[in-house]
Amino acid sequence: MTHVFLKPVSPWPVMWVLLAMGMLTGCETNPYTGRSQLLMVSADQMNQMGTAQYGEVLKDPKVVVSKNPQEIDPVQRVAKRIIEAAKRSKYAEAANAFDWEVTVIKDDNTKNAWAMPGGKIAVYTGIFPMAKDEAGLAAIMGHEVIHALAQHGGERMSHSTMTQAGLTVSNIGLAVLGVDPALNQLAMQALGAGAQGLVLLPFSRKHESEADYVGVLLAADAGYDPQEAIRIWERMAAASEGAPPEFMSTHPSHETRISDLKGWMPEAMAIYEGAPKAVSAPLPQITPSPSSSAKPK
Repeated sequence: MTHVFLKPVSPWPVMWVLLAMGMLTGCETNPYTGRSQLLMVSADQMNQMGTAQYGEVLKDPKVVVSKNPQEIDPVQRVAKRIIEAAKRSKYAEAANAFDWEVTVIKDDNTKNAWAMPGGKIAVYTGIFPMAKDEAGLAAIMGHEVIHALAQHGGERMSHSTMTQAGLTVSNIGLAVLGVDPALNQLAMQALGAGAQGLVLLPFSRKHESEADYVGVLLAADAGYDPQEAIRIWERMAAASEGAPPEFMSTHPSHETRISDLKGWMPEAMAIYEGAPKAVSAPLPQITPSPSSSAKPK
């Protein structure tokens, strides 16, 4: 009788095949940077999720929507110009398909703003001291709008999905190879940490840099001085304490952002010089409590 012994198959080729298949089935190219993007979630799906999430935020009883025209009017003015610039940008198709809506949230202790896929924008009054004026707000809003238009949320979801699939295959493969369960668990923890540090966090930092770059071009085309973006991050750096090292963070360091923005400034200024200039009025004075902290996005 002949016995055939099958050699266990390493899980690593299977994992990389799965990752490669995912990248081949959902790749797009960023029109500004030329970067290849893995998108396994459709834009329509992301827009629906963004709209739903926006509605959930506004329904939260802790969220207070501002009714003050002094807070609402400058945000609406800036949003209008940023949206108009988006509709003539390289993201024009997506920008024209968005159902835009802007809300000012009365929260003087939250230095934040965001834009959901689908065009839902929220600006917290706590960001006003960092923005200082409408040009500063345009830099912030341009950054957030680019996150939505560039489908960064969908890309992060796609990478998380593929990473989890790879880790699952590895876990099964190690068990098939007869690896001790305790060692298997340690290996999976190491792989998970590696995926976070080598894949997910760098992609998040890449998204932030991309939004900084294209966002400042968008603000310039909307008629706002793009140099305000540098001043905002200088203020953010002064206000931030205990920030984690860049390699452990989803965001580039303040110093990196400032340096990058200075490098992009000639291109942004050239756009600004050819754009109809916007009036940049000061934003309302806000006095946050001492416990508030900067929350850059």
